[in-house]
Amino acid sequence: MLIQGVSEDGESLAVLRAREDRLEAGIVRAVKEGEPPTSGELLKLTPRPESPLVCDVETQVPAGLINASGGSDRKTSHHGPAQVASPSYRNNWDRIWNRPNKSQPN
Repeated sequence: MLIQGVSEDGESLAVLRAREDRLEAGIVRAVKEGEPPTSGELLKLTPRPESPLVCDVETQVPAGLINASGGSDRKTSHHGPAQVASPSYRNNWDRIWNRPNKSQPN
């Protein structure tokens, strides 16, 4: 990866990356503690001693595994949070907590 320039605020770098027989232009930003990573890849850059604007790149997390909220971009068959309760768990829950209303006559 070749660093082309720094943004005015100093928060990002314009880069050229050579991989798989092609050149890619991109923007690199540092990961900040307490903030979710944005889309794209999570990379580790190691500057070369003889030329600090050229970096060796190691992919820590491949593209498509992180979204803007820090979760996975992988699609699931349902919407909402993960389903952690099995049908037998729900049936037993209903037996314990769904007691008849005492205000109704038998």
